[in-house]
Amino acid sequence: MSHKISDKTMNIEMDIETNSPKETFEAGRTLGLTARPGEIYTLNGELGVGKTVFTQGIAAGLGIAEHVNSPTFTIVQVYDSGRLPFYHFDVYRIGDIEEMDEIGYEDYFYGNGLCIVEWAERIRELIPAEARQITIEKNLEKGFAYRRIRIERQQ
Repeated sequence: MSHKISDKTMNIEMDIETNSPKETFEAGRTLGLTARPGEIYTLNGELGVGKTVFTQGIAAGLGIAEHVNSPTFTIVQVYDSGRLPFYHFDVYRIGDIEEMDEIGYEDYFYGNGLCIVEWAERIRELIPAEARQITIEKNLEKGFAYRRIRIERQQ
């Protein structure tokens, strides 16, 4: 696993390259170890790039021992057993943005836990400006298990 950090005027950017699901999990775990209350991360990437593995790593870094899966049908899954509450959103199935109001998204987004939002582009107008964006990409030329994880924050 390799890391590259660069400072730009508009973004702080971190690129992490992983070459196995275990390394992708560990990258997530590192993020979970350093997560602070109230942080929001959007998680972007094609199906099968490792978003769930990365999220499971985040949960492990928060000290959550229970199994973490993508909450595709429930929209949000809440985990309270770690050092911070962990709110894992999958908004792929959101048909109308008002559904987010119905589940009380503001309590999660502006609470004291860590929020991960998969498919956040579907609710772009609700995502706070200070949210960090995580993008996971494959590059088959670099190997089947290769992943590039980019973390960006607006300044």
